[in-house]
This record gives sequence, structure tokens and C-alpha cells, in this order.
Amino acid sequence: MPASGVSAAAIAARLSDIGLPARVEEHDRYASVQAEVPESLPADLWREVLEVVAEADRFGLLATSLNDRTLWAVVHKAVPTTGDVGGPSHQR
Repeated sequence: MPASGVSAAAIAARLSDIGLPARVEEHDRYASVQAEVPESLPADLWREVLEVVAEADRFGLLATSLNDRTLWAVVHKAVPTTGDVGGPSHQR
């Protein structure tokens, strides 16, 4: 598993420990974590949740008009380095 997947799995495990069962999905350029957030989450748990997702490269909360709230976090995969970092249009 790439490092991004390991980091995402660690975030998901910590969220689950807080009481927010989370799922991890691998994508081409990143690994994502998603967890449903109950409306009644206490403020002290919100602080813990924010500490956990702060380990990700990006995070947010998707809230719908139906009172569904999904917490998401993204951990980017490392870009492989090559000898031609500038790409084909890079002038030397």
C-alpha cells in the first residue's frame, strides 16, 4: 500500500476510535477518507476530529439540506521524480 494509503488508513482508524466509522478509497493521485458525522457530535469531539483530519493534505465537511454531513480528507500520493522534471516543454 502506498504511503498515502497508510496515512489515510491511520486517519480512518483514529476517526473510528472517536466514534466516526470511516472508509478509505484509493484513487490515481490520492487516497480519500470519508465518515458520516452525526448532528449531535459534541464540541470536544469536534476538536479531536479536527486534530485528526489536520494530518491530511486537504479536508472538509459536506453538508446537505437533508441534514446529512460527510467529513472528508485527502492524502496526496507522492509524484514520482524523473530526470526530466521540467517536462517536454522545459527549455534547458
